[in-house]
Amino acid sequence: MNEVVIGLTGGIGSGKSTVAGMLAAHGAVIADADEIAREVTVPGTAAYAAIVDRFGMAVLEPDGEIKREKLAEAVFGNESALRALNEITHPAIGVVLAERRAKMDGRKVPGVVVIPLFRPYHRAALRLSEVVVVDCPVEMAIRRLVSARGMAQEQARARVAAQIDREERLALADWVVDNGGERAALASEVERLWAHLAARLKDGS
Repeated sequence: MNEVVIGLTGGIGSGKSTVAGMLAAHGAVIADADEIAREVTVPGTAAYAAIVDRFGMAVLEPDGEIKREKLAEAVFGNESALRALNEITHPAIGVVLAERRAKMDGRKVPGVVVIPLFRPYHRAALRLSEVVVVDCPVEMAIRRLVSARGMAQEQARARVAAQIDREERLALADWVVDNGGERAALASEVERLWAHLAARLKDGS
């Protein structure tokens, strides 16, 4: 059976996690790189030990869990620190992501691989049918980061600016989900995407 598995990406604050949740509610099988990143860095894992060794106890919560925002602050704007973190986490994330993608083979429902830092090589490496980009205006993403995540305006702008620009991301897309409006409009966009994926699965294309 020919499966349909998409790569889902979008900039910080774009709402890709919301879209993934909506697709899951429709019945899609989800593999989320961010969730996997948390799984492979829990206390007791090799990645956890390496992170604490490299970044110190300051990045830990009182219960010993890694404090994500603190770790993000430690590497943001520091190229060598970010490279060190990626060298620790990316191999472990990649192994689990590939395993979960393989389990989508032959499924009768669409699969969704959520990859915040999507790169062109992911398309072939994960055998993706399409790449879907969740998009919204930059200023809207910044407002969401401020209101939903409690970031300062300057911090939100810096986080958005540090990613690939909007045009470069959109150039990767086979399908764009517009999240520049209200929740109802986004639901309609996801319905349209779901119908498209279901049709592809039915046609075996």
